[in-house]
Amino acid sequence: MEVERRGRTVQPKCWVNCQRQEERIAEAKPFEIPKRQVWEAYRRVKANGGAAGVDARSIAEFEEHLGDNLYKLWNRLSSGSYFPPPVRLCEIPKDDGRKRTLGIPTVSDRIAQTVGKLALEPKVEPKFDPDSYGYRPGKSAKEAIGVARQRCWKYNWVIDVDIKGFFDYIDHQLMLEIARKHTTEKWQIKGRCPNIYLPYAPKTSPQRTRYRGACHGAQPPRPNHVS
Repeated sequence: MEVERRGRTVQPKCWVNCQRQEERIAEAKPFEIPKRQVWEAYRRVKANGGAAGVDARSIAEFEEHLGDNLYKLWNRLSSGSYFPPPVRLCEIPKDDGRKRTLGIPTVSDRIAQTVGKLALEPKVEPKFDPDSYGYRPGKSAKEAIGVARQRCWKYNWVIDVDIKGFFDYIDHQLMLEIARKHTTEKWQIKGRCPNIYLPYAPKTSPQRTRYRGACHGAQPPRPNHVS
């Protein structure tokens, strides 16, 4: 496949040509999703790495037909026909003998989630509490520790609260209602929230249909921090 170099990234030439026709093509699509946003989502997924999903296709294998794969994903997202595949089940043992269930989406679905994240995050980020540090851009656990260290000199008490099994028991309808509160774009909800309903796909047993909870390996909306 013929490619063009753009700084440190390599864009398939067919994908670049498609971008030039973006405005004309977008008129026929129900949802206006810039192809550049899909490309940026791919770059972020590639930078994060990660294991293959239920289709056993790695990032390297996805890149073998990068232009076609990205165009296909963009076309399905912008036409409203995209629906993510099941997530691969991975159980991590805990110290207390229990297991933490992780859901690993496919590479294509991680890109689709990131497309929705790039569009939705700027809308919800200003709504977060200033003392919220989890899952936020530009925030870190080290920063939270630094703030806690400063406040230890001002107060002689600490409140430690944890929502037990938050991602395992989160209410699906509540998550959807919160997402709709912050966006009127249906594709952003379709691109972000279908993951909460996806079945797990274990290696040695049939798929498990889930009626509550969100897979830890995906990127669901974050109602535990947003107001």
